[in-house]
Amino acid sequence: MRALLLIGAACCLPLLPASAAEPITVAWRDKPPYHYLENGRARGFLLLRAKRLFALAEVPAVFVERPSKRIWRDLRRGKARYCSIGWYRLPEREQIAQFSLAFHVDPPQLLLVSPQALASIQAHASFAALMADPNISLGVVDGVSYGPILDRQIAHSANRVERVTVSPASMIAMLAANRIDYMLADQADWHYLRSQDQALSQIAEYQFGDMPPGLERYIVCGKDVPPEEMDRLNHAIATLPGQ
Repeated sequence: MRALLLIGAACCLPLLPASAAEPITVAWRDKPPYHYLENGRARGFLLLRAKRLFALAEVPAVFVERPSKRIWRDLRRGKARYCSIGWYRLPEREQIAQFSLAFHVDPPQLLLVSPQALASIQAHASFAALMADPNISLGVVDGVSYGPILDRQIAHSANRVERVTVSPASMIAMLAANRIDYMLADQADWHYLRSQDQALSQIAEYQFGDMPPGLERYIVCGKDVPPEEMDRLNHAIATLPGQ
């Protein structure tokens, strides 16, 4: 009889609204001007957009800054109710996370060229021709993706590829010191860094017509995040202007 009473009481409990669910941890990496810390405060246009999306979707969230490697380690280990923002969609990532609709589209990548190498870069008629030149050095930030097309082109390039585990800002400093001939750069990254350091004005921007288009960025979530919450996030992405 007591068990029946408990079952009856449970049946009468009201359903909790979506806003009462346990908050999702939304991790973001330091990547100005997308998301970064300034004087201890979280900043960035993509971080602001993500906060608006979670609020519009009525998915409770706590935003935290974490290193990139830790974010993907936590996703691989199945950390409960865990998402992250601003990532490219790659096959190996789809194996461990679910992706939202795209919530930002980058402009095409730029070539940043060292002062002494500009004439050598301009001598090539196309990006494909540049990548086939063994006398040119390309600086690559190791451990990051430039998108599936550029990743493949870099892997098969005849350039002297210098892979260094540094930040994009440190790679740009190497470029300014003529330690490499050129690098690939996200336009938002570059414009932000250049605005912070006038000494970088000596670096040239260059583009070829056969370079890949800009890539889409996504919200990634662990496999345990329910479909209904992903659906609400996707609806918010489709609804919020300025995507």
